[in-house]
Amino acid sequence: MGELQGVARFRIHDGKLDEFKRLSAEAREIVRTKDPGTLQYDLYFNDDGSECMVLERFEDSEALIAHAANLGELSEAILSIVDVVHGELLGDPNEEIRANLAGMEVPQLFTPYQSL
Repeated sequence: MGELQGVARFRIHDGKLDEFKRLSAEAREIVRTKDPGTLQYDLYFNDDGSECMVLERFEDSEALIAHAANLGELSEAILSIVDVVHGELLGDPNEEIRANLAGMEVPQLFTPYQSL
């Protein structure tokens, strides 16, 4: 167990860029004020604003669980205006997260081959 990293790529629905940016700003504020275990939450847009990459890092599984709970309905709103192109979770999450990911196509879980 330990630090987890998430990578997600979203394709933003036509005409929804401004709404996506507004919702993302709300998410960033929640992360800043309520997610002390979130170590990174960065968004990157392609040149025309049609796609966004989100990079996240969490102290541990509990921090990821808290992050998901804090974003709750906001995540649902975001996911209603994007298509998930891909998503990965990197690390060794606890059994609760593994169970939540079981059977999901996205995100995929990648566990460490070996630690340094």
